[in-house]
Amino acid sequence: MASLIHTCYRILDIDRSVSFYEKLGFEEVGRMTIGDNEAINVFMGLKDDGPRLELTCNVGRTEPYEIGTGYGHIAIMIPDIDAALAGLSDLGIEPEKPPYTVSEGGSRLCFVRDPDDYRIELIEGDPGAN
Repeated sequence: MASLIHTCYRILDIDRSVSFYEKLGFEEVGRMTIGDNEAINVFMGLKDDGPRLELTCNVGRTEPYEIGTGYGHIAIMIPDIDAALAGLSDLGIEPEKPPYTVSEGGSRLCFVRDPDDYRIELIEGDPGAN
């Protein structure tokens, strides 16, 4: 049986991106230099979930990457979206729009953007239920 092990984004500034994802509850779990310092991979993970997000910084690149029309978002389940957004607001991170539901009785959700403009969906629910 196959399993999804990680998602990779290309980023411009390691410290800026690591700081952003730490504010969402991720922690850095490893770094790896590629080639002769051509790129650096930073592996981020949520508590007890392993390195599910790989941030790749191509050393010396200064121009933003094109995200493209095919990318959507990654999703993170959080227990209390209002508390999370209040804490993120104190850290300078604001949602695209206030939390909402897509169907009656559905989970509340909203989106934030990381420093490289990738969308992150925050979904209210029990993270342990998945």
